[in-house]
Amino acid sequence: MKKKCNSPSEEFNFNEDDFSNYLDSIIHDWLKTLTALGYTLVPAFFLLDYFTMPKELIPRFGVYRLACTIICLIQYFIIRHTKPGSATYYHGYFVSINIGCIIALMTVDLGGFNSSYYAGLNLVIIGVNLLLPWKAIHSALTSLIIISMYITFNLMAGLDFVPYSLTSNLFFLISTAIIAVSINHVKHKLVKKEFLLLVELKKARDALWSEMELAKRIQTALLPKKEKIRGYEVAAAMFPAQEVGGDYYDIIETPAGEKWITMGDVSGHGVDSGLIMMMAQTSISATVANSVDCQPSDVLKAVNQVIRENISRLGSDHYMTMMAMRLNETQMTIAGKHQDVILYKSALNKTETIATNGTWLGITDSIDRYLTDVTESVEEGDIILLFTDGVTESMNQDGEMYGQARLEQALNQYADLSVGRILEKIIEEVKNFQQEQFDDMSLAVIKKLPAA
Repeated sequence: MKKKCNSPSEEFNFNEDDFSNYLDSIIHDWLKTLTALGYTLVPAFFLLDYFTMPKELIPRFGVYRLACTIICLIQYFIIRHTKPGSATYYHGYFVSINIGCIIALMTVDLGGFNSSYYAGLNLVIIGVNLLLPWKAIHSALTSLIIISMYITFNLMAGLDFVPYSLTSNLFFLISTAIIAVSINHVKHKLVKKEFLLLVELKKARDALWSEMELAKRIQTALLPKKEKIRGYEVAAAMFPAQEVGGDYYDIIETPAGEKWITMGDVSGHGVDSGLIMMMAQTSISATVANSVDCQPSDVLKAVNQVIRENISRLGSDHYMTMMAMRLNETQMTIAGKHQDVILYKSALNKTETIATNGTWLGITDSIDRYLTDVTESVEEGDIILLFTDGVTESMNQDGEMYGQARLEQALNQYADLSVGRILEKIIEEVKNFQQEQFDDMSLAVIKKLPAA
């Protein structure tokens, strides 16, 4: 009847003052990719060197690329085994210097400013700054360092060059740097905007979840704490899933001495399901308190009128399964549509099931013709077990339901225990069976005591 609702994710545990930490973590993650590209692409380009470069330069280029690859590998493992911090972005500088340095040195060996191999520096500028969402100032500084290494190494080498070549090369390098800085400026703004949206999402989630937790506390606070009604010992509990649910039970002993047990389940989850549950509880309490010797079917008719009207006002399509039970010294009378009632007959040492025939509440205005009161005898030591579908529909990892047969077997097995222990043992068995709890689980165990 119900679907799982996931609890709030823990990934948004930050506020507006944590943007720098948020950015550091993103840069840290992308640096893993950047250094991985370094230790894979740098040696891969050696194949291109082998087929296109002068043979006498191959050993030297091999040393350059080997040293650069080893440094990238070391840096990769350092990043993998450290946490993000304020100095994280220095790794981006180091990648730029490491790879940019070997390409600048190779341009010296290939003819200085006259060599077209400077184009590799464009790849470094673009690659580093496309992957790292840092501020534009870092894009500008890394680009400046790369271009400066290119100019410095080649000027120190003292090779002849055509001024036009240097002008052209610097034009393209500077243009690439400007593009990289512009991209990073926009990207950084987008990352910050995304962060602020996540902050707003977290605030909205926390506010919603606080309201849901309050609703859950109200729901559980309204459950009865009775352990005895005259002639019977009672243990009952609801084990909620992660959201406000619609499980309901009540244990009522009226001023006139009438004893009532009710159990039901509103379809769906959420605050509106919880509201319908509380409407039903209030309506039942008022009906049985103000009426004497009424039948369970009469109680359900009154509840249906209230629920039907209020569901219409809510504009909801919820409905409710419910059974009402009236107990006296020798009998129980039940009516309504819910899970079967399991009755353990102490004299026979076995269980039997009593079907709850009727209809759902909140579907139609009049349910008179669908309700029938069923009476069964209850003797000393007999145990009545009521439950919601969250118990029998609990699933294990293979998709198998716990089922009513297992529930009956459990009641047979633990029937000699106190009602409190019976409830504990059954819930323990169900929780050990299920892989994960998707629905509220409610149980009520009622045992007939010896006559006073």
